[in-house]
Amino acid sequence: MKYNFSAGPAMLPAPVLAKAQQELINWRGLGISVMEISHRDPVYVQMTEEAEQDLRDLMAIPDNYTVLFMHGGGRGQFSAVPQNIASADATVDYLDSGIWSQFAIREAQKYVEQVNVVARVTETAAGKAIPDFSDWQLSPNAAYLHYCPNETVDGIALRQIPQVSVPIVADMSSVILAEPLDVSKFGIIYAGAQKNIGPSGFAVVIIRNDLLEKTQQERVCTVMNYKVQAADKSMYNTPNTFAWYLAGEVFKWIKAEGGVEAMADLNHRKASLLYECVDNSNFYRNTVAVAYRSIMNVPFQLRDDALDAEFLRQAQAEGLMSLKGHRFVGGMRASMYNAMPYEGAQALVDFMTRFAKQYS
Repeated sequence: MKYNFSAGPAMLPAPVLAKAQQELINWRGLGISVMEISHRDPVYVQMTEEAEQDLRDLMAIPDNYTVLFMHGGGRGQFSAVPQNIASADATVDYLDSGIWSQFAIREAQKYVEQVNVVARVTETAAGKAIPDFSDWQLSPNAAYLHYCPNETVDGIALRQIPQVSVPIVADMSSVILAEPLDVSKFGIIYAGAQKNIGPSGFAVVIIRNDLLEKTQQERVCTVMNYKVQAADKSMYNTPNTFAWYLAGEVFKWIKAEGGVEAMADLNHRKASLLYECVDNSNFYRNTVAVAYRSIMNVPFQLRDDALDAEFLRQAQAEGLMSLKGHRFVGGMRASMYNAMPYEGAQALVDFMTRFAKQYS
């Protein structure tokens, strides 16, 4: 058995892949692939409506929010958000909690006059941490506050939703559908698909309807214009039809598994198992303060980094794939999204325990 710990594109649920394989050349008995049918065909449109409703059910999305299925992944939304809901002379607030936040900040700086960084990750005696909300330097007139609840590279998560009076925009690419969430607390939620939803290059945007009216029509690329896409039910341009189909199948799988609540229980159990292995060993370490540890992405380092290559070689030989840490931080990283079964986390911990004994 192989377990894929890639941070993204990540593993998809095995039943979804099996169904997609079965239907690849004969979708819904039509005798053609879902990749070949027109996105305007009533059968395909029905599928997209089912996918949206399943996502609304899973996340309890209120009626005053619009769901968009778009191109560009999460990075596409880095530029789409400020262009859509902030004027060129606006001030916007961003939390810098890691590498993906920094990418979003750099992109926003191209489109708005003032990008205010409210806080940055700090090194504490307990490890890397996000400053307490009371210490954030918020702007009095920000168009919105942007943050990334889960940083995949750094393994840092902010579990509490910031309490502010402006719309909150959240990059949930790596944590959407991983735990229950109060959508009504947010102005915009966006997520690249390649972690908990489906294939890469696809994105989900959940936007409160009043923010659609803020769209800066004259300065946003039409294909990334939220108001235009909402009016055309995400079909202003030809969508990624196969990715939308797979996303819909993932939503159905999550429902069948018990919904987001069941995913949260599984994800916490997997993360606890791995963190316990790291914390109880003198051979491995994690540098994130416990209160800010991610349950999706667990980075860890070996005591002797000269053993990294051998660790990866042996892990791969045992079917434990893609454990190499991000090039910016090194070490190891185990990404355990919804599709990763508990048995995968257990297999990794068993291997880590044996490897540590071998080289201690």
